[in-house]
Amino acid sequence: MTFDLRALVRQREFSVLAMLLLVALYLSFASEYFLSHRNLMNVGRQASVVAIVALGQALVIIARGIDLSVGSVIGLSAVCSAMVMRATGSDALALMAGLGAGTCAGALNGLMVTRLRINPFIATLGMLSVARGVALLMTGGIPVPYSGWAEWLGAGRIAGVPVSVLLMILLVVMVHIGATRSVAGREIYAVGDNPKAARLAGIDIARTRMIVFTFTGLVAGLGGIILAGNLASADPNLGMGYELDVIAAVILGGTALSGGRGSILGVLIGAMLMALLNNAFVLLGVSAYWQVVTKGLIIIMAVGIDGLRRGPEADE
Repeated sequence: MTFDLRALVRQREFSVLAMLLLVALYLSFASEYFLSHRNLMNVGRQASVVAIVALGQALVIIARGIDLSVGSVIGLSAVCSAMVMRATGSDALALMAGLGAGTCAGALNGLMVTRLRINPFIATLGMLSVARGVALLMTGGIPVPYSGWAEWLGAGRIAGVPVSVLLMILLVVMVHIGATRSVAGREIYAVGDNPKAARLAGIDIARTRMIVFTFTGLVAGLGGIILAGNLASADPNLGMGYELDVIAAVILGGTALSGGRGSILGVLIGAMLMALLNNAFVLLGVSAYWQVVTKGLIIIMAVGIDGLRRGPEADE
């Protein structure tokens, strides 16, 4: 088997990885703090939550859906977990409450899409508002102190490496294997590529979409616990705007909005690039408002490039 450099360069993941390396190289010269151990660990910690939630978002988009509610589900899950911790003092129950809240929100999204036939964009847009509103109602808009296992997940380290980064790597490996080596993973790609053909092949499309939406809720719940643990506080507004970072990471990583194409490795690279760009703005003293503008431009650019690469196929 010969090594085909041109085929490698044509891969979307290669171009995003090249961009990631170029930004890192520039920052290493532009800021004396970039290569410090503390800063690199902070970049990894920031990327970990985006990457973890983006794993679920990627599967939803591959299956021809989208989940706009992940940012609000992050906040709701964090609040549920912190309030159970305060009420019971049990770390296990608190973690179960956070993960359960996220899973329920994801399952409700799946039910709205598969049973009520609501467009995923509209269904999850509604859940974005509902989840945030419930979190605010539960807390009165006041952050809830949070400690225990969540604090270890969010701010703890193993051998100097943040626990959240190690957890991200573990989940990336597991989801990659599940998406590429399992029957369920192949069904997700089949549903996204051609739903009619998938139905004729005997694939239960509704079940497949329920799985991906529920899984996205689960990882959003985990992301909320990690964020709250890192801050030692569960703010009902936690995760606001994260849906933009998550979708940007997925699209940058090469996942097609039209469904049927995408790689988990690309999602990881996209999340790392988003975290690196956020870090660059801080180190270079650029206004935070430009971060919002840049993220929007990145999404437009990534989708535009994908459309150009697919050519006339993008109009079908």
